[in-house]
Amino acid sequence: MDHSVTLITTVAAGFGLALILGFIAERIKIPALVGYLLAGIVLGPATPGFVADASIARQLSEIGVMLLMFGVGLHFSLDDLLAVKRIALPGAVVQMSLATALGMALAWWWDWSVGAGLVFGLSLSCASTVVLLKALETRRILDTMNGRIAVGWLVVEDLVTVLLLVLLPPLSSMLGGTPGVMENTLPLWRTIAQTLLQVAAFIALMLIAGRRILPWLLWEVARTGSRELFTLSVVAAAIGIAYGASALFGVSFALGAFFAGMVMRESEFSHRAARESLPLRDAFAVLFFVAVGMLFEPAVLMKEPLHVLAVVAIIIVGKSIAAMGLVLAFRYPLNTALIVAASLAQIGEFSFILAGLGMTLGLFASEGVSLILAGALISIALNPFVFAGIAPASRWLLQRSELARRLDRREDPFAELPVSTERKYLEGQVVLVGYGRVGRRIASALSERGIPYVVVEENRELVEALRKQGFAAVSGNAVEPEVLIQAHIATAAMLVAATPDAPGVRQMAQIARTLNPSIEVVVRTHNEDESQLLRKDAVGTVFFGEEELAKGMTSHVLQRFAQQHEV
Repeated sequence: MDHSVTLITTVAAGFGLALILGFIAERIKIPALVGYLLAGIVLGPATPGFVADASIARQLSEIGVMLLMFGVGLHFSLDDLLAVKRIALPGAVVQMSLATALGMALAWWWDWSVGAGLVFGLSLSCASTVVLLKALETRRILDTMNGRIAVGWLVVEDLVTVLLLVLLPPLSSMLGGTPGVMENTLPLWRTIAQTLLQVAAFIALMLIAGRRILPWLLWEVARTGSRELFTLSVVAAAIGIAYGASALFGVSFALGAFFAGMVMRESEFSHRAARESLPLRDAFAVLFFVAVGMLFEPAVLMKEPLHVLAVVAIIIVGKSIAAMGLVLAFRYPLNTALIVAASLAQIGEFSFILAGLGMTLGLFASEGVSLILAGALISIALNPFVFAGIAPASRWLLQRSELARRLDRREDPFAELPVSTERKYLEGQVVLVGYGRVGRRIASALSERGIPYVVVEENRELVEALRKQGFAAVSGNAVEPEVLIQAHIATAAMLVAATPDAPGVRQMAQIARTLNPSIEVVVRTHNEDESQLLRKDAVGTVFFGEEELAKGMTSHVLQRFAQQHEV
């Protein structure tokens, strides 16, 4: 085969086999992701037959990581990130520390060196953002508070891992690594300071200059009326900024693309950008899982089965228990703890990078890399089943454990309105679910016209801030009847769901109409298929698109509220 078509053969073989095995997996009720991983094993050097180019596959998978993280940034604002900082920042740091300690203890039991144990533990501590995002998107919980906590948690993990990748070379000599390999002559404190300054400079550049340039660029390209140019501008921005972040500031591709998406979210064309990049994003994400499968050596399952089981146990059981305990310690409900625990029960791209760097520095042997790859493949394949087990596990715990029931009913000082709440917020009011960009705009319009409303929001910190400003607000998930009852839905005039969670919105509307048959429901979505389903179910008045829905929903609420009070 001519070398010039290696890229074509790798892409053709990867997509073709992933399609076949993914289809078979879905037909036998197994997640398609497992089929993609098996496709990578078949195409890898550990199995007979055609062997795809692993280097090219990894580079293609990096493009998938960039586009996927860019898409998340388009739906994840800086406010969303700051809103979960109280749990995501300490939670991620403590959880990574505990997982690293477990890995080092296991390595000590196997008589590995301290350096090998540290690299091993760090590799087990960081979860794959790609796997998490696919899991959250599949279950349509990416835009929920639980989804934002999980994504924020992994963003912090990625930032910490970037710092660790810079610190390992100067530390390698004192940890028993090969002298002179990638050794940094700078003092350790200067290396840390330099890394932090580089990351801070990139973030500042994106938030100050990027917030002006990227939305302006999308607007100018959109004015041309060319769909091809618009798609090209989105892909070029995602990949170009991700590469620039890595080359100039030492930031990972994933983090660079994520912040690019967050900045581009300021544009009114952000949802169109997400929609245009979706096919490419999904296609290259498939190649990520194929590339992971190609790295796997099945022989390690026969040579070291107990070692592999121990690694998988730390990833799925140890990390999950640590994360669950931390979330509960922050007084979040049991369901949030289970979702975050499931989100972290896998490892991925950063684990491979850390393990590879450990080998380069002479800290890590090939045996350890094989165990990391085995643990990644098995945990990624099992992760959909871990997520599927959240609901039955929650039911089982709630039925049999009084402690679980108490944890699920965490005492929240903001879960109900104060007794001093004025009567106008308790009768004939608007119940506004969600206080994001759209919710804030609607709330502002209601306030300007003196229309009373009660905000229902899952973010307790946000509810606390609203209370301090004198607004009526309750914390909790509006899909739960008791939360809507606390917002006095039974005597409300309207329910306005400013959150785009379509399955939750349908359930929320049913509960509201059960408690208040005459209530009018107004909902939003940023997905065209979901908007059609909502209209088909006759949920209420449905608005699609962000800029249009914010204006349309506001106008509709004001008009209908005025008509009701005229009558």
